[in-house]
Amino acid sequence: MISRAAGLVLPYSTKMLLDDIIPNDNYALLKIFLAAVLVALTVQAITSFWLTKLLSVEAQHLISQLRVQVQKKVLTLPVSYFDNNKSGALVSRIMTDVEGVRNLVGTGFVQLIGGSLTAIVALIWLIKINWIMTLSTLIPIGVFAFIAMKAFGKIRPIFKERGKLNADVTGRLTETISGVRVIKGFNAENQENKIFERGADQLFENVKSSLTATSMVTSLATFLLGVGSVCIMGIEGYLMMNDQMSTGDFFAFTVLLGFMIAPIIQMSNIGSQMTEAFAGLDRTAEIMNASPENDDAVRTHNLQLTNGDIKFSNVSFAYEEGKEVLHEVSFDAPPGSVTALVGSSGSGKSTIAGLAATFLQPQSGKITLDGIDLSTVNLGSYRQFLGVVLQDDFLFEGTIKENILFPRPNATEEQLLNAVNAAYVYEFTDRFEQGLDTVIGERGVKLSGGQRQRIAIARAILADPKILILDEATSSLDTESESLIQKSLSELMKGRTTFVIAHRLSTIRQANQILVIEHGKIEERGTHDELIAKQGRYYNLYTYQSRI
Repeated sequence: MISRAAGLVLPYSTKMLLDDIIPNDNYALLKIFLAAVLVALTVQAITSFWLTKLLSVEAQHLISQLRVQVQKKVLTLPVSYFDNNKSGALVSRIMTDVEGVRNLVGTGFVQLIGGSLTAIVALIWLIKINWIMTLSTLIPIGVFAFIAMKAFGKIRPIFKERGKLNADVTGRLTETISGVRVIKGFNAENQENKIFERGADQLFENVKSSLTATSMVTSLATFLLGVGSVCIMGIEGYLMMNDQMSTGDFFAFTVLLGFMIAPIIQMSNIGSQMTEAFAGLDRTAEIMNASPENDDAVRTHNLQLTNGDIKFSNVSFAYEEGKEVLHEVSFDAPPGSVTALVGSSGSGKSTIAGLAATFLQPQSGKITLDGIDLSTVNLGSYRQFLGVVLQDDFLFEGTIKENILFPRPNATEEQLLNAVNAAYVYEFTDRFEQGLDTVIGERGVKLSGGQRQRIAIARAILADPKILILDEATSSLDTESESLIQKSLSELMKGRTTFVIAHRLSTIRQANQILVIEHGKIEERGTHDELIAKQGRYYNLYTYQSRI
């Protein structure tokens, strides 16, 4: 308000200069007048600077805080959400969609509020000078305001679609960079270039549509307000020729008219920025309103200790409605037992493991832990007892040591070395110049599959879980490494409720129970010797692998 008030000194002083100071040759008042104008300009410059600086910094702070809040929210969403959305698209939504806030809080906000204040004060002043001329200006302004409101309502979906397109293009680009070895291996650079070019063209067409619309609004504003100005000049000329308006009033009215019109034209640009900001926040709101996987109102049990007694009772599951992949599966996994899941690809083994890990939730039936319905257990309190080693386990950019310490960053050096020795990680790190401090690259690309798998197993050993899920944990190992890992896994599985998914059936001979899964059902169950004696599906799978 101080800034805008100081800015209005100029039109008022122009009237005083032309009507009072110059006609009366008042040099003393002229000096005071010039000093006052200079002070007003200085105040306006200083207040504008600090206002813009303060709000710009605050806008960036809010963007930062929003990004943190959205990222926190994203990590509370179920695994199925990530399965259905590209990681690059989610990154774009976290980093880009919230940036429009700067226009809501920063300089755009200053211009909108400041321009509105200036326009209102100028309007009151203009009415005081000559209400007829002012009314003739308000008519085209009213027409423009009506058209602009309609236009921005049409533009908002375009901006929202732009956010989606930008997320899609970013998502594909992220996949392209991550999968560069596959792309080069299949000589598919041109194919990827065309896909990216198509996405970039769609993004361009969207931007072109929004720019065309906003340009039309701005041009319409200029035209309509120009028409109003022509009317004013005609009326002013008539009044001055008939001595009904002084020179000072003429200049004051003209300058004030500019003060009123300029913010309105400026608001057409600000309006597009605001529309884009709200469109981005609409997309952000979609994430923030998504249901988290851990519903505190339902998951009320907080585990302090657990025996690890897991029981499936008539559990069914479907990734898509009407297409069940598990059909009323029932079995017990007693504390400290090893349950092996075998069967052909797509039979439902990984789905059972995902349900045990609470990555998935059953459509019907019940999974219990120590007699407690797992759907009522707080996920954080359950997963503190959970360890997972996946077939394609994820390693983070950083060192081998940092990846092993991931589940327990504050582990002692002794605990770290125990995990390293148990998983035979030292067998290859001893050959590296930096040892455990060797940087492994994104997703561990500088290591072999077997080396990555051993780091993942060491990570699980360090976590010291009560419930362990091994999904093809030895799939990437050569025969020598596998024999070493089998020893460490045997040690790791002691006293832990373990689920093992294995295609190499020789690795699960010592399991307490083996479940043969086919078409989402348990076809056979028993120990290795019992199933061999039955000479059923397991027998066929085992003897077939033995021949190979």
